[in-house]
Amino acid sequence: MAEKRRSTTTQVTEGAAQAVLRKAVAPELSSEEEKVMRMRLGATPPRTARLERAVEGDEELEIELRAIEIEAFLKWKAHLASRAAPKVETRAAPAPKPGHSRTKEKIVRALRKLS
Repeated sequence: MAEKRRSTTTQVTEGAAQAVLRKAVAPELSSEEEKVMRMRLGATPPRTARLERAVEGDEELEIELRAIEIEAFLKWKAHLASRAAPKVETRAAPAPKPGHSRTKEKIVRALRKLS
């Protein structure tokens, strides 16, 4: 006696699909299907997910990519350190003297008449 499989269809909203993809890798999807769904929905992978290596097997290119990653990381750390460091005040140029304005002159004349 063969068992009959029942299939059901469900509708998933875009928001629900994005939420599932953001939480973790979807095990029921192949890696290619998951990539397509992420691109289509704009869902980023979880922060804890490891990034794929685009190039495997080409040792020279892998070394070059690692060097670029390290350089970018060091620049990022230096940027964070410069933002956290206290700012040193430099001697600022003197502020320019305000020029005469017509409104100011009217006010001064009105005050002189009152006194």
